[in-house]
Amino acid sequence: MASENVSELREAALGREVSLSTFAKRERKVREEFWTKLKRVARNVPFVEDLVAAYYCAMDPATPIRVRGMLLAALAYFIMPFDFIPDIVVGLGFADDIALLTAVVGMVSASITPTHRAAAARVLDKELPKSA
Repeated sequence: MASENVSELREAALGREVSLSTFAKRERKVREEFWTKLKRVARNVPFVEDLVAAYYCAMDPATPIRVRGMLLAALAYFIMPFDFIPDIVVGLGFADDIALLTAVVGMVSASITPTHRAAAARVLDKELPKSA
């Protein structure tokens, strides 16, 4: 994943097809690093519930593979130590992450189920989301 640049991840998150080996590599990377990064930055991330729901959707084998691939690329972008706007820049650091995740979640929102959102709420120790 270190060889992937920011624009490649953004393109994949927005729907560019990737090989199964790239998909597997991203999934492994996200599984290994997502929670560590989230714990470090959660209180500074205004979109934490959507981020965790997206994680559960991406890890769900029942989610369509294309949706999983897009979410994995967006999550990989989130965990990257260096992205378009570094996350350490106060006030702006997560702006690019928010924009990308909002776009991807908007495109795949039908695949993010109440079960994914409930899992996110549980892990974040909040009330269960209201059903639509």
